[in-house]
Amino acid sequence: MKRHAQQRGFSVTELMIVLTIVAILLGIAVPSFRYITNSYRMSAEVNSLLGDMMYARSEAIKEGQDVTVCASANGATCSGASTWQSGWVVYPNPNNALANPAAGSILRLQTAFTGTTPDSFVANPALSAITYNREGFGTTAGGFPNNTTIVLHDPTANSGWTRCLWLTPQGVPSTETPAVDTSGTCLE
Repeated sequence: MKRHAQQRGFSVTELMIVLTIVAILLGIAVPSFRYITNSYRMSAEVNSLLGDMMYARSEAIKEGQDVTVCASANGATCSGASTWQSGWVVYPNPNNALANPAAGSILRLQTAFTGTTPDSFVANPALSAITYNREGFGTTAGGFPNNTTIVLHDPTANSGWTRCLWLTPQGVPSTETPAVDTSGTCLE
């Protein structure tokens, strides 16, 4: 009496069904994953500047002296540019002078955004620094016009990922995922 060996494994039909199901799931998951990762990255970048501005404000109140947040391309001096994607520094500024931070005085440092094409983070109207006084009010070299925003765009300028950091006339920051117009400008 011969014994028949049992076959193990998958048939071609079973393999094709499994590959079809995997392809469908990947077709659904990959775009969703890209949206989630971009959305989280954008939120982290705008919240980083928000956190550093709130930190500068609280340090100014706590220490009773002015503290400045300024755009910085090299992590040591203020660049004077209204583009914040190159990084920024937070430093005590007791004389509220338009000067660079003293050596060793930097409280916080944010380096440039990374990526093959980094996100853009531009102030409108132009704003390169904000200084908080001991009462927690923010000042700038040109004062605070209404609706000062720093707008964060991803390299594709997809309005779904745009984030805005709003500054009140007193310099208090907040963030939103706002409606944007066709040029990518934040709407109230």
